[in-house]
Amino acid sequence: MQRLFRSTAIALALMLAACGGGGGGGVASTPAPPVATIPTPTPTPVPAPSPTPAPTPTPAPGFDTSEYRATVGAVSMNALAAYQKGATGAGINLAIIDSGVDLDSAEFGSRISAASRDVAGNATIDDQDGHGTAVAFTAAGRRNDAGTHGVAFDATLVVLRADTPGSCAAASAGSNDSGCSFDTDAIARGVDAARTAGARVINLSLGGSAMPPALAAAIGRATAAGIIVVIAAGNDGSANVDPFAGVATNDAVARNLVIVAGSIGSGDVISSFSDRAGDAATHYLAAVGEQVRAPDASNTAYLWSGTSFAAPQISGAIALLAQAFPNLSGAQIVDLLYRTARDVGAAGVDSVYGNGVIDLTKAFQPVGTASLAGTKTAVSLAGNATLSAPMGDAATGPLGAVILDRYARAFAIDLATTIQRTAPDPVLLGALQSRVRTVAAARGGMTMAITLAPRVHGEVALERTMLTGEQTDSARAIAGLVTQRIDAKTSIALGVAQASGVLTAQLVGRSDPAFLVATAGTMGFRNQARSAGAIRHDIGGIGITAAIESGDVIARAGDAIGGPAAWRHSPYDQATVGFDTHLGAVATTLAATTLVERDTLLGARFDGGLGAAHATTRFLDASARWGFGTGWSLGATARRGWSAARLRGGVGGHGVLVTEAYAADIGKDGIFGGDSIGLRIAQPLRVARGGIDYLLPTNYDYGSQSVDAYTAQFLNLAPTGREIDVEARYRILMPGGELQTNLFWRRDPGNVAALPDDYGMAIRYGIGF
Repeated sequence: MQRLFRSTAIALALMLAACGGGGGGGVASTPAPPVATIPTPTPTPVPAPSPTPAPTPTPAPGFDTSEYRATVGAVSMNALAAYQKGATGAGINLAIIDSGVDLDSAEFGSRISAASRDVAGNATIDDQDGHGTAVAFTAAGRRNDAGTHGVAFDATLVVLRADTPGSCAAASAGSNDSGCSFDTDAIARGVDAARTAGARVINLSLGGSAMPPALAAAIGRATAAGIIVVIAAGNDGSANVDPFAGVATNDAVARNLVIVAGSIGSGDVISSFSDRAGDAATHYLAAVGEQVRAPDASNTAYLWSGTSFAAPQISGAIALLAQAFPNLSGAQIVDLLYRTARDVGAAGVDSVYGNGVIDLTKAFQPVGTASLAGTKTAVSLAGNATLSAPMGDAATGPLGAVILDRYARAFAIDLATTIQRTAPDPVLLGALQSRVRTVAAARGGMTMAITLAPRVHGEVALERTMLTGEQTDSARAIAGLVTQRIDAKTSIALGVAQASGVLTAQLVGRSDPAFLVATAGTMGFRNQARSAGAIRHDIGGIGITAAIESGDVIARAGDAIGGPAAWRHSPYDQATVGFDTHLGAVATTLAATTLVERDTLLGARFDGGLGAAHATTRFLDASARWGFGTGWSLGATARRGWSAARLRGGVGGHGVLVTEAYAADIGKDGIFGGDSIGLRIAQPLRVARGGIDYLLPTNYDYGSQSVDAYTAQFLNLAPTGREIDVEARYRILMPGGELQTNLFWRRDPGNVAALPDDYGMAIRYGIGF
């Protein structure tokens, strides 16, 4: 047995005029505070970091009261983050091994556990010194809109009085110590009593020499039961913690469940008196231990300083976490507090602040990779989907769900806030940046066309073309197609980086007007064909074409800024069967297409948190072009689609979307000879109605650790905006090339009603290279 004196000495800096936690009462006489000699800090504290920012968003007024604002420890750790989620410590046993509590105080009421008892031979747990009362209040003093309150103001206190009988009244004159002493055997009995009482955390605002085997064994029994032990670091301003707290470094005893509490003051600066983290840095956590307002044994409020008052701040925070997240083990709570602490001083774990300053802001937010409750599907807190142009400004209602973080803690999230929208593509800029040339050759029933672009340094040179050696060195192939006539009625086409529609037009012999913005017959979202093939057979004047195409849907990655990483490529395959014929001067086509997107839905990217939706879409297309008069033509196209969305990753639900697109144009060739003019109005592909019906987890039971409620919720994907494109074009052949002029106007670009109209003019002169 050792006799242990409290080295975490109290510094009674100022007595306050109110009683208890700032409640009512008359003015009490001010006892002379003991003389406190503050040692010179070693090493010198680092410069003060910036003050803790105010919570964002502004806390609800229910807990953000003047009483809370006066509670310096709670404000420093932002305990509002816990209170606003309903965590107050209710139902959690918090053990205080100290000099007892003031039984006449109203600050604890009925929250003193029946398991509380004296473990040192005193007749009662009633505090004679005041230190125990102040420590208990700092951890769990009541909230009554007056003065200050404890961190976990609804926690149940297991009070274990351990001071040696009569020692608290034996203070020596001029001593910084209150006079209380504690036998280590009594402390050991207190630790065992706390364990059997079901305490989640044990607070030891005590200090002295290293723990003897009996006390260390009791600590070991507590940690083996998953109980967290918080020990004051000591008040000598030393480079290492008090020997008593050094048990935290004994892995066989502490099991990483012993936290050493250091003290900070304003601006997160280490207190001059506080022992530094030193060799116990990985087990050290700092909290406010300066000017902490709390009552003494006579219910008189003082401002207390010492690591004795940093420890109960941490103990109270542990009670908040234990109540809010009943699934957490002691080891997980400790890891969470270390992981979410404010990093002050040197970066990372350092020899002054250890793990940093306790901060509940992040501790009450999801930590690590989150998953949708009931699944193993990862969920982003920022972006789970990027909508495509056909969905535009679709107004999405709330999509409430429960997610689990790395500690299997349940959090409510509105997944709708993680859905991003694609900005309209700068279509004109992309068209004007084209620097390509098509080279074609024909022999017998075969034709070949290769699209060339200027050679980029380091790429493979083009070979076996009709170009000269010098031209070959300066060009590279970016696309090509080959057509072959099999017989008088049958022909085939193969393409690289060409859409199947291009191959079909080549086989039919159709030449579409060259509009830059008001396009027709496209998918309506960004894509890039890789390869395609088509075969056409003529039966009695009706052409039957079958075509296939493979490529990539190109969707913006919501978390990327620019460059290649800003885009995700997802494969697609499509197959088309079409019929074409001429009815006099009218050329008509009718086609049915099946589009299979492996990881997207009409170009939109849904990540796992929203079911990693993918789709099969069936389009029906019709077009007609009437050539009349001298070079005049009138054309129209229409597309209607039905998309069936399927979800993966254990996310329940499905979706059906109906889409539409159309275009109409009029034009004339040969106004002045080798020229042409045209006007088109078009609506790009747009979701007319539909969305995804989700079945999302909306309640989580910690008892069974499972989802116990799912709610059907609808994600609307039909936009309010409706893009309409109007474009006029004029093209004329010039010596060595051609000149083309385009004027366009776009209403609701990208199907976003809030965007201003987009309009412009392009003049392009193309020559060979």
